[in-house]
Amino acid sequence: MRIIYKICPASAWREAERQGVYRGSADDIRDGFIHFSTASQVAETARKHFFGQIGLFLIAVDADALGDDLRWEPSRDDDLFPHLYAELDLGAVTAVLDLRAQSDGYHDIPELEP
Repeated sequence: MRIIYKICPASAWREAERQGVYRGSADDIRDGFIHFSTASQVAETARKHFFGQIGLFLIAVDADALGDDLRWEPSRDDDLFPHLYAELDLGAVTAVLDLRAQSDGYHDIPELEP
């Protein structure tokens, strides 16, 4: 099982749990896919897009469960990032972790499964 990660405001994730599906953030909807990161990309994604934000979750997802709707495409520094061209079925979620902000604006990144 390959694990990929989505950083998400806790309030948006709780709404996804109520609806039974995650449709993505405003940025995801604008871009036409849900942005994910690998374990090695999470810290930089958090720094670049979520610096100083509180109330975030880190959603762990079984990439293999997403099928052909998951594509690996070049993005930051031509690194391949996982992009989901569909809604996220919550059945593919393996964990929901708190992503705590430190006083300096960076986040405590937990040990992640690659």
